[in-house]
Amino acid sequence: MRSGSLRDSFRYAGAGLWYAWRTQRNTRIHLMVAGAAVALGVWLGLAATEWAVLTLTIGFVLVGEMLNTVAETLVDLVSPGYHPLAKVVKDVAAGAVLLTAIIAVVVGLLILGPPLWGRLTVYRQRWLLSVR
Repeated sequence: MRSGSLRDSFRYAGAGLWYAWRTQRNTRIHLMVAGAAVALGVWLGLAATEWAVLTLTIGFVLVGEMLNTVAETLVDLVSPGYHPLAKVVKDVAAGAVLLTAIIAVVVGLLILGPPLWGRLTVYRQRWLLSVR
């Protein structure tokens, strides 16, 4: 049996991305937060290394979210009724996503925080001078 074409592989992968976007609220939330981080990074003029770390961190969270979707869907398929081990799989997968999101917040604060603080301090000083 011959496997599908490379184009088919990309089409299936795209269908998976579309499924995650369409059906998973948290995927949409993560993508919106990622978009805000990217916009902030553009505004702050991040260096290439900072972009690399930020991009990897965003990818880390999104891959975690998609793997969580895979785990939950697979558990629902093989164990439609309640089973304590099915709950463990779902809870641990969700916990992994939570951990990636916490790590992403820390990375975001480390990368975006200092230049944002500097930019806000300059604006605050300008505003204080203008009201005197």
